[in-house]
Amino acid sequence: MSLPMNGSIRSRLTRRRVPVVVVSGVQEGAMLSASISLQFGLPDAVSVRHAIDPERQVLTRVVSDVTGVIEREEINLAHTCVSCAIREDIVPTLERLAAQGRWSSIIACLPIAAEAVQVCRVVTWAPRNAPHVAIAAVVTALDGAWVAQDLLGEDLLDERGLATSVDDRRGVAEVASAMVEYADAVCLTSEPDPDELALIAALARPRIPVVTDPSLLDAVGLVAGVHRHQAVEAWVAEVRRGALPPLAKSGVWRLDLCSDRPFHPSRFQDELAILGGGPRRSRGCFWLPTRPDAVCVWDGAGGQASVGTTQKWGRETPLTRITVHGLDDDHEGHAAIAEAFARCLLTDEELATRGRCWEESWDGLEPWLGPIEHVA
Repeated sequence: MSLPMNGSIRSRLTRRRVPVVVVSGVQEGAMLSASISLQFGLPDAVSVRHAIDPERQVLTRVVSDVTGVIEREEINLAHTCVSCAIREDIVPTLERLAAQGRWSSIIACLPIAAEAVQVCRVVTWAPRNAPHVAIAAVVTALDGAWVAQDLLGEDLLDERGLATSVDDRRGVAEVASAMVEYADAVCLTSEPDPDELALIAALARPRIPVVTDPSLLDAVGLVAGVHRHQAVEAWVAEVRRGALPPLAKSGVWRLDLCSDRPFHPSRFQDELAILGGGPRRSRGCFWLPTRPDAVCVWDGAGGQASVGTTQKWGRETPLTRITVHGLDDDHEGHAAIAEAFARCLLTDEELATRGRCWEESWDGLEPWLGPIEHVA
């Protein structure tokens, strides 16, 4: 027999979930500035900061509040990657602190270059792992003097000493751009060039706040709960079918390259350098006639690009769509990207003579996509 839940019981259950503001970034100073500003605005909060040392295979955790440092611990990790750290200590620590009921909110400063999306997905998709935790907001903190370099530059994390594991070969721009795209608020240490602000606005979800001084962060407003998981996931999804919001007038440009046709596997490999080259941010999805069931993912930034697969198309109509943003004024380069995209697509003759699915056992993309699992 079930009983209706009255308002008072609902209220008590709601209060058991402690709001967490997650701070991510690629520069320690910017992240600390944002975290300190949040703590000033939330005197009843507890702050948790994690740092990864991949060479020592150590995760350091520091917990503090207005009274000072409460705990500091080093944890040996068998595999010092972000996923391991989140699974083994970050989310469990948030749950442990929330369950104590001592603080009204939690500020979680993630390891440098660790993306908040992983924490949010664990908390949202596996709520039993953290029943006392609610993600209230995700703040991406960037250095105002490094916006273009961090979002479009060619540096690798390990070149800056920021790798989260010994085999972390991600680009800074790949990580930082994804953080901006996932953020509920972006906090800069100083005001950048107007076009760089426009770039942040182009990558971020529409209407999220961008502050150019950490002291301007609305800590109370963020902890009240602005994170809408489904809306965020829709914005960062590999497959996007709706219209994109218009760009504000600035030096930022965008190409929205879209087709219902698949890429030709060989021509796609030939055009990789043009599609993924230069100081640009690009992401999206594509499909291949050799792998008609697989959703293939494109993720590029700062002259580097990665491809992979996620889920299956299932009943959804396959789509090839790559969105490219940039700040450079190389109009010939922009046109070259669009032309390269068009060359990758199957031609009318190829569609007519071979159909939309090719019976091949090898297409040359195995190093990135794995072996062909299904031939239609």
